Amino acid sequence: MIDSQKIVDFHSHILPGIDDGSRSVDESCEMLHESFRQGVTTIVATSHFYAEENSPRRFVERRAEAYEKLKPHLDDKMPEILLGAEVKYFEGISRSEDVGLLKTEGTDLLLVEMPFMKWNDRVVNDVIELSYSGARIILAHVERYFQFGAEKYLPELYRSGMYIQVNAGSFVGSRFRTKKVMNMLRDGKIHLLGSDCHNMSSRPPNILSARREISKKIGDKMLDKLDEMSYYILQESST
Repeated sequence: MIDSQKIVDFHSHILPGIDDGSRSVDESCEMLHESFRQGVTTIVATSHFYAEENSPRRFVERRAEAYEKLKPHLDDKMPEILLGAEVKYFEGISRSEDVGLLKTEGTDLLLVEMPFMKWNDRVVNDVIELSYSGARIILAHVERYFQFGAEKYLPELYRSGMYIQVNAGSFVGSRFRTKKVMNMLRDGKIHLLGSDCHNMSSRPPNILSARREISKKIGDKMLDKLDEMSYYILQESST
């Protein structure tokens, strides 16, 4: 039986000094304590991966260095950390031999950030091919792509077995976007939540605010369903 009281944050930038997220071990600890206070029991550290800046192997080395700096400061008032990456789409991603190194540790899950420009068949098919090569794709913050024609391709992405992640802030932001993601959630088109937290000021952990809005507008059964789905996906994708 999956414990529905466990809450997973699938998208965060809590490792110190590796990207535009946490700048220090102290800030990372603040973010982790705040996430735990909000009920998060597992958090995936998805630091940005840019193919033009690092190879997957070099990124994994840098990620390990950042985690080792943080590790001595972890305590039982913090969520469990799984190491992953937010992989920015790059041309030919499905043919990259080493992209599998960026999967969330112990799983086949790979968080992919799509281009912030008009989508086309070539890009979408490249990511779908990647999903057929042994990676279970999580599409990062889908709500950010609506203006780039994402909705046209979503049915195809669902059929390919991709998971859809939405940022918590979208449930408490603009009225239009909030209504849209609430409707997607009701229709079973959102699988996972992430805070996409970067710091304790402008982009802090915010899972709790989203959960409160979901509870108010849809009900606690939807929260239970999301939590169960989160742990099902982690368990089912374990390697």
